[in-house]
Amino acid sequence: MRRSSAQGVLYGQTVANVAGIANSDLECMDILYLEGRVTAGRLAEVTGLTTGAITGVVDRLEEAGLVRRERDEHDRRKVFISVVPETGAKIGELYVPMQQAMEKVFSTYSDEELRLLLRFANEGYKGVLAATAALKGLLDTPPEKRPALKLKKHPRQT
Repeated sequence: MRRSSAQGVLYGQTVANVAGIANSDLECMDILYLEGRVTAGRLAEVTGLTTGAITGVVDRLEEAGLVRRERDEHDRRKVFISVVPETGAKIGELYVPMQQAMEKVFSTYSDEELRLLLRFANEGYKGVLAATAALKGLLDTPPEKRPALKLKKHPRQT
């Protein structure tokens, strides 16, 4: 899992390099794909970046023609960020080799096995969300007062 995760990060870095943008900017763009049109505040919340850092990300992505700022029709003070579909699709094309490789892998599994893998991926995602929230909780705790992080041995559930 760690190797696959690390390789996914390296693949994303390669996509960012080919696209001519920073890897962190690409990750923010990916979140925009997943979340849809969002405010800078929401993007900051999801990424854990400051709103100032998000402004820089959006500025760079907008300059590259990958995202646009859109004013809310009902509240002109509110600004949404959305992916520009045409240029965003060009970034998506860089994931075709990854998609083809994974489709080849998935084709070797039965429907039942794929359902198990999907369940594992969804539950694993929830676990990573919970772990991230727990770790972020340490940010407000002075280092000398942080609890020791030790792995507990749990009997395997069957």
